[in-house]
Amino acid sequence: MRIAHSARAHAATALLATIAAFSFAGCGGKKAMTEPVIGEYDSMTGPQSTFGTSTHNGETLAIDQANDAGGVNGHKLTIKLYDDQCDPSIASTVVRKLIAQDHVPAILGEVASTRSIAAAPECDKGKVPMISPSSTNPKVTEGHPYVFRVCFIDPFQGGSAAKFAAQTLHFKRAAIFTDQANDYSTGLSAVFKDTFTKLGGTIVATSSYQSGSDVNFQAQLNTLKAANPEIIYVPGYYNDIGPIARQARSIGLKAPLLGGDGWDSDKLVEGAGGPGAALEGCYFTNHYSVDNPDPLTQKFVQAYKARFGSKPDSLAALGYDAAGVLVDAMKRAGAPPNDDYSDAAYKTKLRDAIGATTGFKGATGTINLGPDHNAVKPCVVLQVNGKDFKYITTVQP
Repeated sequence: MRIAHSARAHAATALLATIAAFSFAGCGGKKAMTEPVIGEYDSMTGPQSTFGTSTHNGETLAIDQANDAGGVNGHKLTIKLYDDQCDPSIASTVVRKLIAQDHVPAILGEVASTRSIAAAPECDKGKVPMISPSSTNPKVTEGHPYVFRVCFIDPFQGGSAAKFAAQTLHFKRAAIFTDQANDYSTGLSAVFKDTFTKLGGTIVATSSYQSGSDVNFQAQLNTLKAANPEIIYVPGYYNDIGPIARQARSIGLKAPLLGGDGWDSDKLVEGAGGPGAALEGCYFTNHYSVDNPDPLTQKFVQAYKARFGSKPDSLAALGYDAAGVLVDAMKRAGAPPNDDYSDAAYKTKLRDAIGATTGFKGATGTINLGPDHNAVKPCVVLQVNGKDFKYITTVQP
């Protein structure tokens, strides 16, 4: 009996200690983060997983280079990565986890606008700055004081595509094929339509599909074919573009396709049947060209190829620049009190430092963040040429 009583006493003591520990945490007690851990959420699995892989590679390269140069305020940086599986609800969940559980001072965000839009309110609520490398929908930063991006936005990208179609290719008749499930696609389609018509062109037909559920696009494509367009604007993601292109050619629809930066993936041409197949000669707008002779761009390209064994796409370059902007801002913000990177006041100071970014020299060009938290930058137009993307022209903001 005395032994049993002793066991119960020990158990009670352990239980009280556990309760006390949880009570302390619940009253605001948390371990100070003295080594800066940067949060990241990306689509590492799912239908657009190449976006996440490229972005993470670019961010990792930038952080490793910063650490090799001495880190930030004498500390080496690490990345805490969560996979959102291409799901907006998971994106918001893992961002809450990064803020509430991991106590990160900043977050490197998503490629897809829909997932960035889902997570942005969590960053505002937690007062943790987030930088999206490549979410282009205007809603990503609108009304979000803690959210930034290092890419151009869709009103510029969609307008640039329309100008290229009307002024460089001299087309007068365009059709639009939109992914209705995607904020990115619907936003670009609206801007393209408005700009193309203002430039004297005619939108002869529009149709839509839903990514993730539609796999047969022939009915919609036949509608577009009947309108006899000279070009078809399809601002979707690469995993849908290949099948759309194959099915378009199978019904005799020969007009070139024109898209946005969501096409940029080493899986794009493969999904369209390989080099010289359904997407040959088609165009898309993008953030940079791997062939840009700028020394900073080529330094990044060579470092990326040496590290990962492949050419970096624009998602990798933008991830690299997003991480670079963050590192630069952390240096300008200075060390937090007691080197505690989870300090609330420090996160606000870091937010202000990110917002003050001007003249940052990145792989995708010079980055200036405006008062709307958006970058002002040019875009390029690339053409599918075999398995490569050939530089065609630059459109200035």
